[in-house]
Amino acid sequence: MNDGKPNWWSRPSTPPEAARIPTPSPAEEDDFPLQAPDPAESAAPEPAAEAPAAPKVDMTKEPAASEPVPTGPMPSVPAPAVPAPAAPAPAEPVAAAEPVPTPDGRPAPAERRPLHEPDEYRTPPYGEPGPWAPAPPVQHPAAPVPAPQAAVPPQGAVPPPQGPVAPHAWGQYDPWGAGPGAVPPPAPKKSRRGLALVGALAFALLTGVIGGGVGAYVERNGGIGTVELPQAEAGSADRAPDSVAGIAAAALPGVVTLHVSGGGSAGTGTGFVLDNRGHILTNNHVVDAAAASGDITVTFSSGETASAKLIGKDTGYDLAVVQVAGVRGLKPLPLGNSDDVRVGDPVVAIGAPFDLSNTVTSGIISAKERPITAGGEKGDGSDVSYVDALQTDAPINPGNSGGPLLDGKGRVIGINSAIRAAGGSGDGDGGSGGQAGSIGLGFAIPVNQGKRVAEELINTGKATHPVIGVSLDMQFNGDGARVGDKGKDGTPSVTPDGPAAKAGLRPGDVITKVDGQRVHNGEELIVKIRAHRPGDALALTLTRDGKELTRTVTLGSAQGT
Repeated sequence: MNDGKPNWWSRPSTPPEAARIPTPSPAEEDDFPLQAPDPAESAAPEPAAEAPAAPKVDMTKEPAASEPVPTGPMPSVPAPAVPAPAAPAPAEPVAAAEPVPTPDGRPAPAERRPLHEPDEYRTPPYGEPGPWAPAPPVQHPAAPVPAPQAAVPPQGAVPPPQGPVAPHAWGQYDPWGAGPGAVPPPAPKKSRRGLALVGALAFALLTGVIGGGVGAYVERNGGIGTVELPQAEAGSADRAPDSVAGIAAAALPGVVTLHVSGGGSAGTGTGFVLDNRGHILTNNHVVDAAAASGDITVTFSSGETASAKLIGKDTGYDLAVVQVAGVRGLKPLPLGNSDDVRVGDPVVAIGAPFDLSNTVTSGIISAKERPITAGGEKGDGSDVSYVDALQTDAPINPGNSGGPLLDGKGRVIGINSAIRAAGGSGDGDGGSGGQAGSIGLGFAIPVNQGKRVAEELINTGKATHPVIGVSLDMQFNGDGARVGDKGKDGTPSVTPDGPAAKAGLRPGDVITKVDGQRVHNGEELIVKIRAHRPGDALALTLTRDGKELTRTVTLGSAQGT
């Protein structure tokens, strides 16, 4: 056109497609604005009837007045492709149909046609452009639209002159494109917390490496400087008299270790000093090897040694007395009263277990009046001892035999004599080391019984035993001690004119109690009787022909062996 307005060239369509394009009414003569799709339009327009092809017009010359003006719709003029950032290059322009001149000689204005079919869903992302025009470029209100480039007309066609293009205030919306005015997203900020964490980890690693190196150096080289270990200041060596240390310090000078040999055997045991005359009390089984012509050596806690001789012994009580001569500064141990002992009282045991002299252990009284028997190796019963013992958990082992069991005031309340070993069937220490060690079941002869026997051995060389004058059936399996039908070698089971006969006991009577204390077999009855002195009166409870009877017996005396 020659009026200075821009010409918009559209892509020529094929004859069928061009025939279907409707002819909208122009808003103004010679004005071809871009027309946006009508949002109120809900359906696509119906295709128009095919129109005849437009005749070709030579635009290089003026039409003659006599020439007829072609009628019909004007062919579409392709719109110039507006370049946009990151958008594909526009398609090659195609030559447009020749414009039809008007009667006054001016070219007829081209019909205004939509760039593409209206969107069926009214939303640009889901619509497709029409078949006769490319998708419009994205235009933004804030950015000016660059001048369109004129399409290259086909050979023989002269394009009309182009005027300046006014920038549009708005453009088509393109959800997939980023227009020239798009603001780039802000660059992500670097996290200071991540930097701090990395720094902390690096610092920890560095300090760990340095610390490990220093530690390895100190370990291999024994430290950096001179090592001085802390230590408590020297204190007083004195201890309370009733403490274990105080009791041991006072009693050790009066405890001795005995080494005995003779008769092809040897053993070790313990004893304690009874008086300033050198009498020492110990167990019979400790010195039994030297009974005939053996050798007894006594070693004191100070290390001084001396020879000793046997004064007397008693198998039934398992007690013996030896004497040393020419030894000064003896420390006799005080004797307590075993009748005053109560279960739970603290005790201290001193001895030479396995020849480890001056060994001190402590514990409590676990029980009283435990009937035990020890010995019996000879098989004829002549070496069996019967003890109404004190039980203690103070560790006692082979070699402790004959040693003192002290109370909380350092007084002797028992003579350690036997232990019950795990898996063993017998009692007695033996002093030879052949038995197992302590399991917390130790037994001591009560000192009241030991005092009487020791006095008799020192004064007469023999000890007396209290008796009732009966022979017991040791094979009886019932509860109690049964008087046998016959005695040894066919003698009467009840000694004529003896204590039992005078009390009215008969063969077959079963004795169940002694002074109200239950007895379960013959050994327990012997233990209960020997815990008393000859001349003591005892109340015996017995059953006869299913009836329970009580008889009082005054104990007799028999010479011990």
